[in-house]
Amino acid sequence: MTPQNPSDDSRWSDLDRPPLNAAALRRGLVREGGLYREIEVVQRTGSTNSDLAARADAGKAGEGAVLVAEEQTAGRGRLDRRWTAPPRSGLFFSVLLKPAEVPVARWGWLPLLTGVAVATGLSRAAGVDTALKWPNDLLVTVGGEERKAGGILAERAGADGVVVGVGVNVTLRADELPVPQAGSLALAGASGTDRDPLLRAVLRSLEDWYGRWRAAGGDPSVSGLQETYTAGCATLGRVVRAELPGDRAVVGEAVALDGDGRLIIATEEGVQEPVGAGDIVHLRPA
Repeated sequence: MTPQNPSDDSRWSDLDRPPLNAAALRRGLVREGGLYREIEVVQRTGSTNSDLAARADAGKAGEGAVLVAEEQTAGRGRLDRRWTAPPRSGLFFSVLLKPAEVPVARWGWLPLLTGVAVATGLSRAAGVDTALKWPNDLLVTVGGEERKAGGILAERAGADGVVVGVGVNVTLRADELPVPQAGSLALAGASGTDRDPLLRAVLRSLEDWYGRWRAAGGDPSVSGLQETYTAGCATLGRVVRAELPGDRAVVGEAVALDGDGRLIIATEEGVQEPVGAGDIVHLRPA
């Protein structure tokens, strides 16, 4: 018998990180009348968002298609930032959504909705407290410090769709963190890091919230989305700096979310400025 090469990058090279069970995921999530139609797990790809968007553009993927990767080599966050992690150390997936009955003007709520769904699912299944940093980061507490453990990227796909991508660090160890400000569910003391039940919990939560939002015609108030996001948002009540396009910055207290999902910042000059896009830096605790 040939000895195993310690550097072998096979799917069993790290026994603490077993592969996802695609068949079990399909059995647990694909059902008649449900959102999910197909769930595919690939060993490695550049970006699940790019792959699924390309399929949607070519007419080869419908609403409820889910693409999961054990490893992403060119995962992207907002502003085309890179997202890297060891194989099977996290949840890296994208979902194609086509909310035809919701006015396009309300589609900007989809990344916030996904944030609520991910935070809710992980809190239940991993037993770890999570919070949301506007607009699309998932925060956990590691050693008393707030750390980013996940992110969300929503992109248009074709004329009638949106691909929502999610990346969550699950078992990353301290020496594997890409930057000191990063974290993982394991480092935050999660009670469970088995990715199969975590992914099922997140996708079920997404199906639930997406269904509520669609049934309300995308209304964030009627669906309960605005209230729930506000309750779980770590950005509200804090002094922040919003770094905006065009090298402009706004500093003030994040006081609310408006009906379009924009962050309202009250400046020292007494102006309440809505921010729809940009980087938010938390300057001090609430």
